Amino acid sequence: ENGLDYEACLVAQCDALVDALTRQKAKLLTKVTKEREHKLKVVWDQINHCTLKLRQSTGLMEYCLEVIKENDPSGFLQISDALIKRVQVSQEQWVKGALEPKVSAEFDLTLDSEPLLQSIHQLDFIQMKCRVPVTVPPVPLLQLEKCCTRNNSVTLAWRMPPLSHNPVEGYILELDDGDGGQFREVYVGKETLCTIDGLHFNSTYNARVKAFNSSGVGPYSKTVILQTSDVAWFTFDPSSAHRDIVLSNDNQTATCNSYDDRVVLGTAAFSKGVHYWELHVDRYDNHPDPAFGIARINVVKDMMLGKDDKAWAMYVDNNRSWFMHCNSHTNRTEGGVSKGATVGVLLDLNKHSLTFYINGQQQGPPAFENVEGVFMPALSLNRNVQVTLHTGLEVP
Repeated sequence: ENGLDYEACLVAQCDALVDALTRQKAKLLTKVTKEREHKLKVVWDQINHCTLKLRQSTGLMEYCLEVIKENDPSGFLQISDALIKRVQVSQEQWVKGALEPKVSAEFDLTLDSEPLLQSIHQLDFIQMKCRVPVTVPPVPLLQLEKCCTRNNSVTLAWRMPPLSHNPVEGYILELDDGDGGQFREVYVGKETLCTIDGLHFNSTYNARVKAFNSSGVGPYSKTVILQTSDVAWFTFDPSSAHRDIVLSNDNQTATCNSYDDRVVLGTAAFSKGVHYWELHVDRYDNHPDPAFGIARINVVKDMMLGKDDKAWAMYVDNNRSWFMHCNSHTNRTEGGVSKGATVGVLLDLNKHSLTFYINGQQQGPPAFENVEGVFMPALSLNRNVQVTLHTGLEVP
């Protein structure tokens, strides 16, 4: 009797899973139907548009034929110019892509059923598994095809080997310091995918992972080697910018609502390597003094860059420039900026120096030396200036 009751419970549980899958299938089919109806509507709208254009063109052709039959040369000459323009306009409207499909015939829908299928295959009785002695998990397998780097972040993925029956309660991901140092824990949890941000640019990191359960910690996986980018791609950071800063163009263009100088930082943080970026002056009115350089994350945001001890900058007008740190002005150099100018910033943390360029030419001597620590690209400007950031550039 107890066995029959358990069989009935098992059937009810499986039927509930089947019902849930059936309901989900109905929802997915509804999405497919809506996508098909949307595509059909776009196609019919385009057909109706082309039909209307065809009627207009047919009417114009018939009108042209009647005009050609005109026996009076002077009458023909009076309307010929206007008729030629109408024909040209009609032709231009057709060649502007009117006949290109407005929607793809393919469905941009992909159903990933593999995780669910794996869960179904792993469905078993927990009580029966508990009778088997639990041992530490085997070595996880790093999925190299899914491991990647972007800028100064790395993404790692792993999985357990097939036919592994030992339960896994979580994973421990370890990473070295990018300079051959000791490993340290960077993630502990149940996920099998992890992204680590804020690493050094142009550095080689070693990573490894191990699994654990109630019996203990399993062995390490093989070590995977990842190389972070040597060229930084970044934008202006809206979360750390002064509230008067206005960002646009995917946070690559900056201007300001205030006549006072306001500071905005970049999204990258540099502590080693050589980095170069440029700022193009899109607008320059009334000879303001924008300042370009680097700063700590806690730099003061409501005054010109370089006035406090958290920033190193070059401020420049239309005739000359100065270097500034702790409100100390040094190295006045002739040559300024105007609309269309490009300001380059070269941060060499191998030599601990900061150098500036205007339109490809070095502006004065190296601006600062003995700069050490973690720095972020920085800019201060007011409403008379607009600049656009260009990154991912090779060092000049």
